[in-house]
Amino acid sequence: MNLVEQGAAFAAFWQERHLCTLSTARPAGPPHVVPVGATLDLETGIARVITSGTSYKARLIGASGALVALCQVDGRWWSTLEGRAVLRTEPEQVADAERRYAARYKPPRPNPFRVVVEIQVTRVLGNV
Repeated sequence: MNLVEQGAAFAAFWQERHLCTLSTARPAGPPHVVPVGATLDLETGIARVITSGTSYKARLIGASGALVALCQVDGRWWSTLEGRAVLRTEPEQVADAERRYAARYKPPRPNPFRVVVEIQVTRVLGNV
């Protein structure tokens, strides 16, 4: 999905420093919602979240992937990205995600267990 078509306000909203929430489904069905920092590549339609491979969110996504929702809000402005998440463990993928995170937020603390939650966005909701 090419998210450039969402317009300049959408692009700016996903470049500004905002904390996000990542929602995954627990095995019995209830949502697991956690605060995260996220980045979005508009041209490829890929959102990225860095996390520890031992985190509950990473375990919920697992090797087979999972449907997720990534949301950010600022007053009445909000945006939710839905899509399929997979875990990336390749060092070059992790380093790329860390660079993107540092550009939006700040350099992440060292974590030898870091993985990337990579979300291929399939649906956009919001008021931006």
